[in-house]
Amino acid sequence: MGTQNIAILTLTIVADGDITANRFVNHIGQQAGEDDNALGVARSNAALGESLSVDVVGTAIVEAGGAIAPGDALSADTDGRAVVAGSGALLARALEPADAAGALIEVLLIVN
Repeated sequence: MGTQNIAILTLTIVADGDITANRFVNHIGQQAGEDDNALGVARSNAALGESLSVDVVGTAIVEAGGAIAPGDALSADTDGRAVVAGSGALLARALEPADAAGALIEVLLIVN
């Protein structure tokens, strides 16, 4: 699924490590990990020192790290993919379902 999004605010940052598109990125330019707060979702891949666009406010297309239902509260797994929130920071709400890891879905970002 996940073929559209409505970004209200997209920022350009410099990657402080390898970044994979459609995964959560933290405030210092690294792929977000488990329990991390996130700046937003990367729109493209980037290597250390490269610029990339990050969707910060609005909706974004994110890669799922497992099964997700619409309305689920989401956080990041260790690879920056969206997973159902446990103890981690609340980063988004699912707008579409994901049957398994690797699916691309639209989410509503939560600023944190």
